[in-house]
Amino acid sequence: MLIVLCVHFIVAILAPLLFSRLGRAAFYVLAAVPAGSFIWLLAQYGAVYSPTAISPVIDIPWIPVLDLNLTFRMDQLSWLMSLLVLGVGALVLAYCARYFKTADAGLGGFGAQLLAFAGVMFGLVTADNLILLFVFWELTTVLSYLLIGYARTRIAARRAALQALMVTTFGGLAMLVGLIMVGESAGTYSISGVLAKAPALVAATGTPGMVLDIGIALILVGAVTKSALLPFHFWLPGAMAAPTPVSAYLHAAAMVKAGIYLVARLAPGFSGTEYWQVLITVLGLATMLVGGWRALRQHDLKLILAYGTVSQLGFLMLIVGLGSKEAALAGMAMVLAHGLFKAALFLVVGIIDHQSGTRDIRKLSGVFRSAPALGVVALIGAASMAGLPPLAGFVAKESVFAAFAANASYGPAGHLIGVVVLAGLVLGSILTFAYSARFMWGGFARKPELSATPFKSVGWLFLGAPALLSVLTLAYGLFPKPVEGWIAPYSALFPAYDPHALHLSLWHGFTLPLALSAVVVVCGLALFLARRRFEAFQGKLPAVVDLERGYRQSIVVLDLVSIWVTGRTQRGSLFFYLVVILGTAIASIGAVLILTEQHWSDKTYFLDPGSPFQLVAAVVILVGAVAAARANKRFMAVLMVSVTGYGVALIFALQGAPDLALTQMLVETIILVAFVLAMRSLPPGLQERRAGSHKVLRMILGLGFGAVMVVVGIVAMGSRIAVPVSLELPQLAYDGGGGLNVVNVTLVDIRAWDTFGEISVLAIAATGVASLIFVRGRGQRLARAETVATGSIGRIGEEGMSPSPVVELAKRFADAPGNPWLVAGRTLAPERRSIIIEVVARLVFHSIIVLSIYLLLAGHNGTGGGFAGGLVAGLALTIRYLAGGRFELAEATRISAGTLLGLGLAAAALTGIAPLFFGGEIFQSAILTFDLPVFGHVKFVTSTLFDIGVYLVVVGLVVDVLRSLGSEIDQHEEDGIGAITMIEDDEPLEVGR
Repeated sequence: MLIVLCVHFIVAILAPLLFSRLGRAAFYVLAAVPAGSFIWLLAQYGAVYSPTAISPVIDIPWIPVLDLNLTFRMDQLSWLMSLLVLGVGALVLAYCARYFKTADAGLGGFGAQLLAFAGVMFGLVTADNLILLFVFWELTTVLSYLLIGYARTRIAARRAALQALMVTTFGGLAMLVGLIMVGESAGTYSISGVLAKAPALVAATGTPGMVLDIGIALILVGAVTKSALLPFHFWLPGAMAAPTPVSAYLHAAAMVKAGIYLVARLAPGFSGTEYWQVLITVLGLATMLVGGWRALRQHDLKLILAYGTVSQLGFLMLIVGLGSKEAALAGMAMVLAHGLFKAALFLVVGIIDHQSGTRDIRKLSGVFRSAPALGVVALIGAASMAGLPPLAGFVAKESVFAAFAANASYGPAGHLIGVVVLAGLVLGSILTFAYSARFMWGGFARKPELSATPFKSVGWLFLGAPALLSVLTLAYGLFPKPVEGWIAPYSALFPAYDPHALHLSLWHGFTLPLALSAVVVVCGLALFLARRRFEAFQGKLPAVVDLERGYRQSIVVLDLVSIWVTGRTQRGSLFFYLVVILGTAIASIGAVLILTEQHWSDKTYFLDPGSPFQLVAAVVILVGAVAAARANKRFMAVLMVSVTGYGVALIFALQGAPDLALTQMLVETIILVAFVLAMRSLPPGLQERRAGSHKVLRMILGLGFGAVMVVVGIVAMGSRIAVPVSLELPQLAYDGGGGLNVVNVTLVDIRAWDTFGEISVLAIAATGVASLIFVRGRGQRLARAETVATGSIGRIGEEGMSPSPVVELAKRFADAPGNPWLVAGRTLAPERRSIIIEVVARLVFHSIIVLSIYLLLAGHNGTGGGFAGGLVAGLALTIRYLAGGRFELAEATRISAGTLLGLGLAAAALTGIAPLFFGGEIFQSAILTFDLPVFGHVKFVTSTLFDIGVYLVVVGLVVDVLRSLGSEIDQHEEDGIGAITMIEDDEPLEVGR
């Protein structure tokens, strides 16, 4: 199971590369992943269904303190859902190879997201930990947002994607609270463990019973939102803005089935809780009727299917949540049947739209005659959806009617309620038959008032996926016994209402379900034949409640409240922000210090007697702080702030923390460069501050906050009641991490999860900086230096040229026939060049790069590490940029910042996952020792590979900052000054304003 997940995600990461090489044919490569996993799933049948075998389980400790393990279990229900997830996923990906054109933009990202979605759904249905299930649940939300919004230039797609994200995220957060309540009530977060304790939990009274009931209700809220039940059903039709393959997979076979799966998973243990039956019955039946009613008003084939999906999701939720053996069998039978015929019909709609250019039933005519094979495939799917024999939909619907008839006769809810629910199901099925007929008539029938719709021929590669789904629908209807065998172990978990056993069969004889099916066919056909009068009747009825409009109005209200709050808190005044932040900190921390008993350290001293140079560092920090506060130039203020940072680095060094000192010094330097680059677009002078109470208040806040922090430090040192953990870290670092540098081993081994989160934040921060600055796209490469004329960058103009000897020397230096010191130095205008800096940059660049690599590799046992090495490499690139300008930076960094960030995160992630394939834990390090001819005995720790990922991320961050705050601002300034002379085919070409 874990390998299936990893293969999905790894191939998804490589998908953009595959599409760049293979074009749309790369979809076939992606389809091979779920197809291979499907074959593996079939091979697991014996292990899953053997009476003596135990369900295959993978259990990897993740955060044991929180009872959060990476636990995956393949039982019968997971196996059934995986059939849909992997099988339909493979067919939809193969279908995409003919649906899309090679010229379509963003296919690499789309294919990666769709394949990743298949992997995430597989993880969701096999997860055996409540929190792990929630992680996969939210991943489906994020991926569906990306897939629905594939057409990013269309506002309808973006709005639909955001709407789906907001609604399902709301349900997901409610569900998270419910999962925690249930997990705490059970004393375990293992799903199988919770279900094993379910009888005792449900029987509990008082507060424990109430907590469980509320927790289950909150979980059902998440299931209801994900499966688009009332009152959250509106997001699913809106999501039809997505490409048809997305609709066929996410909104017919996979994502919306997540809520159905969750209810089916919990039903054996919790269908008897306080709010279960009320929520499931009312919302399920209402959704079925509302969805069917709305489907009969649609003129878009895709929307007919969308509202039909809403209707049948309510139907499915109602049946799988009933809580009886008959309902469980019928519910899972219908889940499989629905996945087959609804995915096939969505794919058929994609073909119609692709080949005719429209989905409007008022414009389509004679399509069946133009594409009879397509019409037959659609007819099988629509007939199964309508519940006609001998198809899967008929077999499943017969069993549903039988299950609810048994519930009406023997169920605990009572005869009258059972009869009402059964009558509602029959009415909903009549609507289903009517909109199924409407779909076939609207998409394929010959309409006398219209001429035949031009329709391109459909190749078998394009038709293959829906055709295979239709064949499976027919085979399921003719031979339902294997499906019953798949479902029987799951349905055996429930009590039986009917003393006569229910079976899946095409023919049960003349029974009540058969009579109800006949009523559905007759009434549904009559409703379809009276479609014009029925549409007119629907048009006359006012909409009682438009829930989508309510959603939009609530978003508008939220925006207005946000604007009001932002206007009163984000006032653009740094002084106001500091007063609020520092004042709150002083008041809250001071109150705790005053109102609670404190333990003061008896070893407090003003100056470490063993390190008198601390006094020098303190003076430097104080001088820098005072000078920064009194500076009237921006550059001087930033420089003095950096002086305080260098003073802190000196204290770290004096206290025996060379890693901290080195990192602090490098970070201060990089920050100083970034500030200086950003300040080029600002006035040099600072605004003159007003004298008066503000100055006094600033002094009080500054001194007060500093004093509170000092007291907190003293109290924290005096409050220690246990032996410091740091005393054990050196031995732990050496024995477990194989290194002598405690700081580095802690970062890349002991607390690798924290470091991985931190470098992820760095990548996000770099992306944020780039998105604020770049207007053309961060991935755009600058022109090569040889294409730029000598002395054309930063040119002030002939009238502004200084006749000084320095400028003349720079001209001669640029025109020298020998190799330049810097690749792009000659592109700078003479008045912008510094020969000394260029020469020094050339001399020290390679040495600094070597030093950065040394720090990277030596950091495990000595001062350094990936973070420090990356910062040093970033400083080397900074020197190149400051000496030679933006074209020199482009020559020095042939790989884009985004690629470096991605490679670094990928390297760190793969290093963390790799131990799982060798029986280890995530981010577990291995210590390898071997002998090499030149180097002798080598001790290599695999966490060094993780450190390399950190190194790449830090270098990528620095490059992004240099390109954002450096090159891009340079470009803007040059565009404002004048043109840049480019060289093309040995001729000067003016490019610019």
